[in-house]
Amino acid sequence: MEMRWEQVELGLPAATTMPVRFYEPPMKEKAPPLVLYLRGGAFQQEETAERETPIAGALANGGAIVVEADYGSISQNMFPGAVECGLAALRCLAARRRKLGSARSPILIAGEEAGGNVAAGIALKARDQMPGVLAGQVLLSPLIDPTMSSVSIRKADAIGMRERWSDGWMHYLRGFCGFTHPYAAPCMCSRLAAVAPALVVTAEDDPLRDETLGYADRLSEAGVKVRRHVFPAGSGWSGIYNEEDGAWLSEISAHFRLFVQELRR
Repeated sequence: MEMRWEQVELGLPAATTMPVRFYEPPMKEKAPPLVLYLRGGAFQQEETAERETPIAGALANGGAIVVEADYGSISQNMFPGAVECGLAALRCLAARRRKLGSARSPILIAGEEAGGNVAAGIALKARDQMPGVLAGQVLLSPLIDPTMSSVSIRKADAIGMRERWSDGWMHYLRGFCGFTHPYAAPCMCSRLAAVAPALVVTAEDDPLRDETLGYADRLSEAGVKVRRHVFPAGSGWSGIYNEEDGAWLSEISAHFRLFVQELRR
């Protein structure tokens, strides 16, 4: 798979450029989907990933041209900077739609864990500031509830994530009143109507299962089209939090393809 890092112009007062990495699909379609991808890392990743990010690779294998944005090193993984940088990257992607794909290429945003939080926040902000641009959002076990009070989150101790996520939330919100801000904690948003359709993925034994499915339910109740998939317990889904490979990656590619087909219809 061809990958390359380059700098793109953001035009923000606090950040003029951002590193992004491109993933090309094995076979390029006439109007391939364009995906802005935001990696996880519990709001604590400090540098660009040197090796291929498995989720970005899976989306590319699903037919997309994927643009992995290094939003963390620019925003120091803090709100609201992370969302602002991501939205600026989305604007850049929209401006280059014809060059990267075609005028008919749908634009999506995707992310897992902390990246899923930022992706969901950007989807909400894009609805408010860039209506009609975002065709879909792909949320893979998004870390969207800073209260960490769900039943499933108790399993976080079993995979060594509770302290990491707690520290990550403290860093991301940094005392900001973002605890109830819809762009910082999308599960707190009271106005979800008209946000982009969503592909939501989790697993039965995923500590983030409850908040993920709870958000999917609320999107559906607001009239948003939602495609969801829950992997069975023991599938190895928790490897997503350490950027590990797994047999589930091929299923992500397949579900992403089906989701894009639904969007085109």
